[in-house]
Formats: sequence, C-alpha cells, structure tokens
Amino acid sequence: MEYISDRITIDEKICNGKPTIRGSRITVQTLLEFLSAGDSPEDILKQYPSLEQEDIQASLKFAATLLGRSYSIKPVA
Repeated sequence: MEYISDRITIDEKICNGKPTIRGSRITVQTLLEFLSAGDSPEDILKQYPSLEQEDIQASLKFAATLLGRSYSIKPVA
C-alpha cells in the first residue's frame, strides 16, 4: 500500500489500484464524479458517513496536483 497523503492510499489489491480514501473502497474518482454531477460535499458526507470533509478536500487537491503535471499527446498508430 502506498500513501499519497494521510487520506489517500493506493493498493493494487483494492479497487484495481485506483486511489482510495484511507484504504477504503471509496475511490477519489467516485468523489470527483459526485462533485462534478453537482452534489455538494454535504450530500456526499450523508451518503458516505465514514468520510470526513477533509477526505473530499484531499481528493480535490490530489486531482489538482495530477493536472499540474506536464503531459504530451502522442498519436495512436
């Protein structure tokens, strides 16, 4: 298991290695999808009582950090 932060972990045996919240089966992707669909953090916390507001903030920070990296697009042959 790799700790990305104190709240986000990656374990190849959990959710196919996707980043999850504190070793749970709740993925960062799931939280971001809820937010992008218009759900508020309060809505998410009601659906997932094991989560904390800081988990949602950590997910947003994680995504922002990934997007801050440099990428190159290569044509598919």
